[in-house]
Amino acid sequence: MADKLGILAGGGAIPARLVEACRAAGRDVFVLAFEGHTDPQTLRGVEHAWSRLGAAGTALDTLRRAGVVELVLAGPIRRPSLSELRPDLRGLQFFAKIGGNSLGDDGLLSAAVAGLEDEGFRVIGIDDVLAGVLAEEGPYGKLSPDEQAVRDIARGVAVARALGAADVGQAVVVQEGIVLGVEAIEGTDGLLARCKDLRRAGPGGVLVKAKKPHQENRVDLPTVGTSTVRNAAAAGLQGIAVQAGGALIIDRAGVARAADKAGLFVVGVKETE
Repeated sequence: MADKLGILAGGGAIPARLVEACRAAGRDVFVLAFEGHTDPQTLRGVEHAWSRLGAAGTALDTLRRAGVVELVLAGPIRRPSLSELRPDLRGLQFFAKIGGNSLGDDGLLSAAVAGLEDEGFRVIGIDDVLAGVLAEEGPYGKLSPDEQAVRDIARGVAVARALGAADVGQAVVVQEGIVLGVEAIEGTDGLLARCKDLRRAGPGGVLVKAKKPHQENRVDLPTVGTSTVRNAAAAGLQGIAVQAGGALIIDRAGVARAADKAGLFVVGVKETE
């Protein structure tokens, strides 16, 4: 029998999918939901508690009382300012410990994982719970990139590596070699919305998503789902490329159907030096 799993639930559909997977496997699960971030529908029929992001002490005590052994961090959380966070004593101790060395998302999340493990929890990745979500090389759906799209993908991978090395974002949109936009705090959906108005004449661009070079692999891997496909199509793109082995494809069959319906490609690519 697997140890009880605690889900630190952000937004989106991934936390609910994790709950479903645990139910199917007969595994005990507990959801720690965050005010203003977690979809309440995720919590239907599952043991859970609500918490503020800054209430680290209360959250840790809640997880222990629930008997949680393993933890998975799932779903996006809008990064708050320190004034919004209002950290409790344990939260203040955490931020004092990491100091100014973790200003980017990856640095902060890596520090959070280390902090959770110092508290005695075992942190695992989403792909340790959901089988088959780690992106594989090759197309998802019937379409594949043409020669221009392949060049745009290569350009996008190079830019994404530089972006990730600075711990800024995980996504870039390239059209005919020109970078239309890079992901920052607005996330991929915001990036696609911006690029809709920046599209040039000619074949649509490509969204490239890749993990940061030194990223903690258990948290915040770049993710593509059916909504990403729909938003890419609305932005006039011709396809999406994700890093094979370094990104998540949520509902691969659904993504393939959505891509075929929208007339764009989704492809897993190996990152090359």
